[in-house]
Amino acid sequence: MTAPLSPLPRARQRRRSPWPAVLGVTALVGLVGAIAFGNLNKSLEYFVTPTEYQQQRADLEGRPIRIGGLVQNAKYDPQTLQLRFVVSDGGASFPVQYTGAVSDLFKDNQGVVVRGQFQGGTFHASDLVVKHSEEYRVPETQAELKDMLKTTP
Repeated sequence: MTAPLSPLPRARQRRRSPWPAVLGVTALVGLVGAIAFGNLNKSLEYFVTPTEYQQQRADLEGRPIRIGGLVQNAKYDPQTLQLRFVVSDGGASFPVQYTGAVSDLFKDNQGVVVRGQFQGGTFHASDLVVKHSEEYRVPETQAELKDMLKTTP
């Protein structure tokens, strides 16, 4: 009779180094981060007040920004849709030019946010957002309702 065969010893598995995978993942994350943050800086649009812009003029010159403040000396020509006004925050003020339709809420001493760029000393706005009161009051009587309907265009 033959002697029983002894089981073979387990084959040694070759241990692979984790470094290539770690380096590959790190390189991929770095590449994605560089692309995202590199382009993000170019597309950022800062919101500043006139005083903040005056202080950071060198950093923000030529970049699209949003400026918020109060409207002063508004002059609007409905024929040409040309609007000129001054935006101010009490500390600094800048002249603004805008071409387009203007909301009925737009008036002097009203809050406004304009988007655009400075060209010389004038801000050329491409968008205009007029702030309004968040208060809504329901008419309590028929007389108030009729009065409200008369004043609505």
